Amino acid sequence: MRRDDARTRALTHRIAALLLEYPTAELVAQVPDLRAVSPAPAFDPLLDHLATTPLGALTAEYVDTFDLRRKVCLYLTYYAYGDTRERGMALLAFKRAYRAAGLEVSPDELPDHLCVVLEFSATGDVEAGTRLLLEYRAGLELLRLALVDRGSPWAAALTAVCSTLPPLRGDEREAVARLAAEGPPGEQVGLEPYGAMAGMPR
Repeated sequence: MRRDDARTRALTHRIAALLLEYPTAELVAQVPDLRAVSPAPAFDPLLDHLATTPLGALTAEYVDTFDLRRKVCLYLTYYAYGDTRERGMALLAFKRAYRAAGLEVSPDELPDHLCVVLEFSATGDVEAGTRLLLEYRAGLELLRLALVDRGSPWAAALTAVCSTLPPLRGDEREAVARLAAEGPPGEQVGLEPYGAMAGMPR
């Protein structure tokens, strides 16, 4: 891969990480700068929405959009494992990937939150971050499709992120279709600390 390609991918992931966070006045103030450096036209609808919508309406819309419903969730392992014991092992794999790059996740953050993964890809190790995104590609695509179906402006950030990944193969399309039809696995007992933390804001 050319260095320019990796730099563009890292910048796209960095902008997406910022735009997928809970909206704040600071984020809205950054919109002109983000627009100026954005390498992906796909971001434009979300940037326009952030620039023209009152902050109170933005925050209410964000909470309504990412409310941990089965198909609109920013925690990548949730799509593969739901609130099951297997999810705990998957979260540990994320932490190991970060530690291998010399990074630690804050104790009040789950390592599979999409913003955390994108930030790691952008500023830590773009190749390792991309591998994590590819490992959970089905869930990522399901999130994108769910946002598109809702007509959500945040779909733009997912579209931009997915554009940095290889085209979907047949098996990945089937995985997305299966997740869309079935949703993640059901809740199981004995999930501490992960089950309790999954409902907490970042």
